[in-house]
Amino acid sequence: MKKKILIIEDDRDIAELESLYLVKANFEVHVCPDGNHAITECKKTNPNLIILDLMLPFVDGLTICKQLKYDDELSSIPIVIVSAKGEEGDIVKGLDLGADDYVTKPFSPLELTARVRSVLRRTYDTDCYDGIELRRESLILNPRSREFRLDGEKVELSVSEFDTLMMLMKSPNRVFTRNQIIDNIHGEDYIATDRSVDVLISGLRKKLGDSRKLIRTIWGVGYRFGAHDE
Repeated sequence: MKKKILIIEDDRDIAELESLYLVKANFEVHVCPDGNHAITECKKTNPNLIILDLMLPFVDGLTICKQLKYDDELSSIPIVIVSAKGEEGDIVKGLDLGADDYVTKPFSPLELTARVRSVLRRTYDTDCYDGIELRRESLILNPRSREFRLDGEKVELSVSEFDTLMMLMKSPNRVFTRNQIIDNIHGEDYIATDRSVDVLISGLRKKLGDSRKLIRTIWGVGYRFGAHDE
């Protein structure tokens, strides 16, 4: 079955351009032109991925992103932000709210399509994982089902958070640089700042609660998974 993409974008020309290339790439595309109906449209179409503009009428994109991530029914849907707001602070804010990728306008439609495919592949292509369940203290991560549990309770992680935690848990005590983390999440050609990785790790630690200490900061280098005495 075709993967469904919901485009939340008020600029008709941009929405049509995105739709044209995504349809050519064999996606089923739906468009919502404002923030007021974004959540309702999302529940109606049940998309596999959302492309979200930030500067929307009535309700801005960051608010919608936050609403999506706080909704149990919608929180697992990956989000790609596409926005003219290209400052580092804007990008960090979007990723901090749980977006899985951030594309700045003007953009290449082919690049956007490639980003969408990359996020979908990481989210739904279970064949790229060996399926071995990872356990560490109170953490249980299942690569095949893309499910993470802490103290027996299911915890929702963004695609980027899940992939980063899996990378760290698979190789405990190995130090990963920020660039290696970026390459693991987005691919080698993706350009991102060290700050965006730090924000990602900070958000992941918050969700780990008391187990956040297992993600160690190696100053000037990056991060590793493991306790002090390992």
